[in-house]
Amino acid sequence: MTSSQSTTVAASNAGSAPSSPAPLFKQRAHDSLTNAKIQRAMRNFNLAGARARAVGEVENFEDLRTAAAAVRNRSLAMLDVWLERFEREATARGTHVHWAETHEDINRIVVEIAKRNAVKKIIKSKSMVSEESHLNDALEAQGVQVVETDLGEYIIQLSGETPSHIIAPAIHKNREDIADLFHQHHKTPRKTDISELTMEARKFLREHFLSADMGISGSNFLIAETGSTFIVTNEGNGRMTTTLPRVHVAITGVEKVLPTLEDAACIMRVLARSATGQSISNYVSINTGPKRAGDTDGPEENHVIIVDGGRTSMLGTDMQDALRCIRCGACMNHCPVYQNIGGHAYGWVYPGPIGSVLTPNYIGLEKALDLPNAATLCNQCGVVCPVRIPLPELMRKLREKQFERGLRPWQERLGLKLWSWAARRPGMYALLTKFAARMGRNMGGAEKAIHKLPGNGWTEGRDMPAPEGRTFRELYAARRR
Repeated sequence: MTSSQSTTVAASNAGSAPSSPAPLFKQRAHDSLTNAKIQRAMRNFNLAGARARAVGEVENFEDLRTAAAAVRNRSLAMLDVWLERFEREATARGTHVHWAETHEDINRIVVEIAKRNAVKKIIKSKSMVSEESHLNDALEAQGVQVVETDLGEYIIQLSGETPSHIIAPAIHKNREDIADLFHQHHKTPRKTDISELTMEARKFLREHFLSADMGISGSNFLIAETGSTFIVTNEGNGRMTTTLPRVHVAITGVEKVLPTLEDAACIMRVLARSATGQSISNYVSINTGPKRAGDTDGPEENHVIIVDGGRTSMLGTDMQDALRCIRCGACMNHCPVYQNIGGHAYGWVYPGPIGSVLTPNYIGLEKALDLPNAATLCNQCGVVCPVRIPLPELMRKLREKQFERGLRPWQERLGLKLWSWAARRPGMYALLTKFAARMGRNMGGAEKAIHKLPGNGWTEGRDMPAPEGRTFRELYAARRR
C-alpha cells in the first residue's frame, strides 16, 4: 500500500467509532428493517447451522457447557486472586502489566507506550475492548497510523464503519461492496472473485505486518499460572501482530482471567463450535513475555492492559453471570431480533442478546433504555450459550430495574400498574379479559385480523391476528364440561 493509500485508510476511519450507544435503537432498527441490502445479508447469515453440525460431532456437548460454565464461575469467584497471580507471573517473565479503570485510561496508556517507543505505525488484530475506548481515533489524533489486520475489521476500517458482529464484523456487507472498497482504496482493477479479493487483502496487509512498529491485540483469556495471553484466530493475523512488531500491547477485560491452561483447554472445546461451527480454531497463540535469548520471534517489549470499564460493578450482583461471556457470538447467531435488524441497530460495541445485557451495565442503564427490551425472551440465546448465561433472565431483571427507577415511559409504567392491580383481583381480571377478547374479535371483523392498534406501533408493519372471542378461562371451563 502506498503512503497516500494508507492515508486514505486512516482518514476513512476517523470519526467512525460509535459515540452514542442505544438511544436511537428504535430508529436504527426501523432503518435496518427497510434496508434491502441488510435484509439480504441477514438472510444469508447462517452460523447457527454450522454450530448445529459442530455440536453434533460430540456426544456430551451439554456436559461440556456445564464444565465451561463452572470454569468461568470459579474464575469470577476469586477474580482478585487470579488477577494478582497473573500480574505476578507475567511481570516475572518480563511483561509490563497495566491497569485501566476507564476507557480513557486505555487510550492514555497505549498512547504513552507509543510515544515512548517512537511508534509511527500500528497493526491490530481483533480487539473489542479497544472498540469500547475508540482507541483507533485516539492514536490517529496523535499522528499514528493504525491498520486493522483481521479481514473483516480491515473491510470495516476501509468503509469507515463499526463492526456489526463480534466475530463477523463485516457480515452486513456483500461481495460487491467489498470489491468496490478494494478498488477504491487499493487502486487496483476491480475484482469480485472471493479468492482474488482475499489474496489482494493479504498482499496489502503483508506490507504493514513487516513495517509496523507496534502490534495491538485482544486476549481471549489471561492465564494466571503462566502470566500468558491466549488468543484464538482463524486468519493467522493475531500471531503475526503479537510477534512481528518490536512492541506488543494486549488489551483485555478483567473478567478474562483463567486460573490454568487446562481451564483454557476446557473452554476451547465449546468456543469454536459455538462461534463459527468449527471443531477447533485455525490458530491458538499463547504469548508469554517478550522475546528471549534464543527465541526466533517475538516482541522486544510486551505489555498487557487489564481493563475494568464497568465490569467490576457487576461482580457480586445479579448481573455477574454475564461476565462468564467468552465472546463467541452464538447468542446473536440464534436471536430472531438480531437476525432481522443486524448489529448496528444496537448502537454500541456488543450487539445481540449479550450486548443488551453488557451495554447497560458497562455504560449505564439510563443510556441504553431500549436494549433490555430488544428481545422476545424466547431463550434461543440461553439454550446455545456455551457457558450457560441466562440471558433472558438477565434482560428481565434489567427491565425490572428500569421500572423501579422510573426509566420507562409513564404510559408503560401506568399500564403495568393497572395490569398488576387487575391481576391481583381474579374476578375483575376475568371480566376485563372477557371484554377485551370480545372487543378484539369485533375489531378483526371478517378478516380476523386487526390492522391498527391505537397508540401502538406494532401494527404499522403487520396485522395482528384477532382473538377468537373467548378467554382461556372460558375455553378451559367449556372443555371440562
